[in-house]
Amino acid sequence: MPTRKVDIAVIGAGTAGLTAFYAIQAAGKKGVLIDRGPLGTTCARVGCMPSKAALHAGMRWKTARQLPGMESLPSGGQQALWAQVRQTRDMLANGAADRTRKVAGDDLILAEARFIAPGVLQAGEERIEAKAVVVAVGSSPIVPKAFNEVAAHILTTDTLFDLETLPKRVGILGLGAIGLELGLALSRLGVDVVAADQSATVGGMQDPDVQGRMLDRFRKELPMWLGSAVKAEPANGKVLMRTDEHSALVDRLLVVTGRAPNTAALDLTAAGIPLDDKGRPNIDPVTMQAADAAVFFAGDVQPDRPLQHEAADEGKLAAQAALAHVRGESRQATPRRVPISILFTDPDACTVGLGFEAAMKQGAVIGEAEGKGNGRSRILGAEANLLRVYVEPGTGALLGASMLLTHGEHLAHLLALAIHTKQTVNELLDMPFYHPSIEEMLQSALKSAAKQLKS
Repeated sequence: MPTRKVDIAVIGAGTAGLTAFYAIQAAGKKGVLIDRGPLGTTCARVGCMPSKAALHAGMRWKTARQLPGMESLPSGGQQALWAQVRQTRDMLANGAADRTRKVAGDDLILAEARFIAPGVLQAGEERIEAKAVVVAVGSSPIVPKAFNEVAAHILTTDTLFDLETLPKRVGILGLGAIGLELGLALSRLGVDVVAADQSATVGGMQDPDVQGRMLDRFRKELPMWLGSAVKAEPANGKVLMRTDEHSALVDRLLVVTGRAPNTAALDLTAAGIPLDDKGRPNIDPVTMQAADAAVFFAGDVQPDRPLQHEAADEGKLAAQAALAHVRGESRQATPRRVPISILFTDPDACTVGLGFEAAMKQGAVIGEAEGKGNGRSRILGAEANLLRVYVEPGTGALLGASMLLTHGEHLAHLLALAIHTKQTVNELLDMPFYHPSIEEMLQSALKSAAKQLKS
């Protein structure tokens, strides 16, 4: 059995793993990248990129149907747009896979990896001995066992984009960020969608005012059953979804109820890492380490921030921790970046910095601006736009913000920069605001906060 000795082994060639591998190469250390396949990153193959392509296609179809005389467009158009979504997915995934092969070269092993001892891995026919290991194996969709009866009709984010033709009617279970985005995308593409969640809220939005605005806005496009458990059973080749108050027959059931880390095949106990009663390691969110083993975790394998940019940050941080271990150096924890969450729901639902609950615990002042008071929003027919900023009362520093906003992705990034640089309300009000623009809503919200601070 061939043995390969390296400084650091990286398991998983997704965003986190690739970022870690780049950092190890840049540091001049010997690394190996192991992945069971398929290559291409979760983001590019089944996650953030194809979902955004579907949202873009949905808005194109919705806009076309809103044109005078175009209300009854033939369904061939929506299927052609769906084909473009899949082509975009293939282009991005194949590009990511090609880059991985080019960067890793002979240091890429396409095999399932498992620990056989601390610092020792079995990957296919090879034995890998590493001074440290970065685990970035990602996650997979969870399908509750309660839906085993309708397994043949179930879709997940891993299988949705493999459909060549869109179904006529789809049920969605789970209205977190992914479920809400995909529900709106499919609805705008002309699919009859029924969405449900046991929670009474959607999209993970904490701010109650923004949450209420989201429900008012998106229920016009997407029927939602909220606050009740959903049962599903086979019915004449379809699926019967039902709660105590609702029922609907659907062709397919898209289950978006969460993801589980892909750690089962790793045999982490052989690496000296204890597992809890659910078979999961206890990962320190600061050190990114489990127990005292020289194993560092990054990406969706840690479920606290399952986002592509967070995976990239974690990959870099895990590599730095692994490199420090290899060099025998002590390492201080690196502060995480300002958290930012964007749902590309058009209008976008965004949270930046401190969430509503944490901001309220700090006694934050809330500055607010409405779309009906913003010229650009009124021109765009977006009077429902809402921006709420959270401000520290003593210093006037911006702590966070929540919004339902047309083109909110851009303002969210501006606010993340403002929080990162510790800008205050008065400093931000000195910034130029172009008229008419959505960004003028920030000016209005800041003025609202400044007035409260003075009083």
